[in-house]
Amino acid sequence: MTNIYSFLKNVWQDLIETQKENNFFIPFLLLLATIVLPLGINNITLGILFLFLLLNRKKVTFKRSFFLAIPILLFIWMALSYFWAIDKERTLKAIPKEITLLLIPFLFSFIPVFNQKTKEKILKYYSFSIVTFTLVFMMRALIRYAITGDSNAFFYHGEYHDDYGLVPKLLNAIHVSVYVAVAFFYFLTKEVKSKADYSIVLFLFLFILLLSSKNIIVVFLLLTFFYTSFYSKTVHRVRLRNIAIMVFAIGFILTFSRIKERFLVEIQSNTERGVRNDMTTIHTEQVHVVSIYEAWNNEKFSHGDFFPGAAFRVYQARMFFEFLQEEPIFWKGFGLNASLKKLLDKEKQYDLYPGYGTLNFHNQYIQNFAELGVIGFILLIVMLGVLLYKALQVKDFMHIAFTILMISLFLTESFLWRQRGVVFFTAFYSFFAVSNSRN
Repeated sequence: MTNIYSFLKNVWQDLIETQKENNFFIPFLLLLATIVLPLGINNITLGILFLFLLLNRKKVTFKRSFFLAIPILLFIWMALSYFWAIDKERTLKAIPKEITLLLIPFLFSFIPVFNQKTKEKILKYYSFSIVTFTLVFMMRALIRYAITGDSNAFFYHGEYHDDYGLVPKLLNAIHVSVYVAVAFFYFLTKEVKSKADYSIVLFLFLFILLLSSKNIIVVFLLLTFFYTSFYSKTVHRVRLRNIAIMVFAIGFILTFSRIKERFLVEIQSNTERGVRNDMTTIHTEQVHVVSIYEAWNNEKFSHGDFFPGAAFRVYQARMFFEFLQEEPIFWKGFGLNASLKKLLDKEKQYDLYPGYGTLNFHNQYIQNFAELGVIGFILLIVMLGVLLYKALQVKDFMHIAFTILMISLFLTESFLWRQRGVVFFTAFYSFFAVSNSRN
């Protein structure tokens, strides 16, 4: 108990001392650290950040920044899309969810640049907050498993009506994977690690695999291998040991049937055998698992067709290209969040099982192009280009990892169309884009 008190006291003193160096340290940290809490709490932290700006208005100066102007321009274009949106009601409701694209870069136009020391502490305490939340979710899973005996408690997310997964559906396992991956890379890249740090690295590694996001797992493992093999400053023998541990951990985790099943559905659905109606991973003979080829080429589907993740995203991409040919969306798009009406029409046209047409494109690049036209698409690409340019310029692996994670995530998720997603991305985008990593 004494050790815990001493630890918390030291943390508090460290926070206060860093706050004295930069008055926006704690408010910005709170914005990042509450990303998985209810949206109301996260919104309050954004309000606190603005309050601190007002209280310190005489001490701050406005800084012009091309990097910060891009997300602001994207938000302005989103708001303007109301005037040509095919579903003005949906566009009007969606605009407030995207407002952090305007507010956070605006705040960073006044916030004093975080020096290297402060930047590292923001990443440190954000990462510890994520560790705390993952421990809570793991305890939640253990308790549920003890009560129900259902191993689903340790994997992915459940549904809105049946919360049985490792994290709630509202948070989305894929999105949580990204939040956790950023924290994982903080601990992995620490030059001097304690035994506790190594334990946290292994725990977060396990947690990300249990979340079972196929895309994030692949990119996360590649980034981990790249860092361990080429970027780490540890001696060659230690690097080989780390690689061996990682390979063993992957092999061990893949023995869990739930994780294997999520990968096998994708692999088997795109082989001759995989499209058979009696796939062992689908527990009903009436379901036909659609392959990527079928998703792109079939003229009709049926209510018995099931789309695995990759096949569904290919189908959505196909719908986008059809929209480009059929609708005048190249320059301006359908309007922010207004494509649902057209996707529902396609659901009826292709006789999909009801519900598929209510899902967005699950691809941020396509989502931007379809709803905001080529201008919205270019603004997104420029933002990611800025992130990548800055990452390579400063050679900061945390910055590189975040950028690669975002680029890959946008291939399978409309991440910025979720309020948590746009807060997370815009906050870290602004943080990395303007932080002076060489101080």
